[in-house]
Amino acid sequence: MTVTVKNKTPLVVPPAVRRQAGLKSGDQLEFKVSRGVITIVPKLPPAADEYTAAQRQVIDRGIAKGLEEIRKGRFHGPFKTAGAAIAHLQSLSRSRKKAAVRKSS
Repeated sequence: MTVTVKNKTPLVVPPAVRRQAGLKSGDQLEFKVSRGVITIVPKLPPAADEYTAAQRQVIDRGIAKGLEEIRKGRFHGPFKTAGAAIAHLQSLSRSRKKAAVRKSS
């Protein structure tokens, strides 16, 4: 779609383009110019607006729980190589299989 730029008229984004881009009334747009190319990007809301207060509390509780697990030493690694991580996982798997066999007998 082509639009003609005029001296006294603001640049207008045609309705068909707005629909295709999913733009709604009140949306904010950011204009970026690089080497004569204009890029129009929707301005995203701050991350604080992304979640409700209840959702934020759930996220914060999960983070706190994860940090507590780290403090208790319930984690493994870091591993120097992928091979070291795989070897560790294989040893865990073997020990769990042995424990399962002991429980079943």
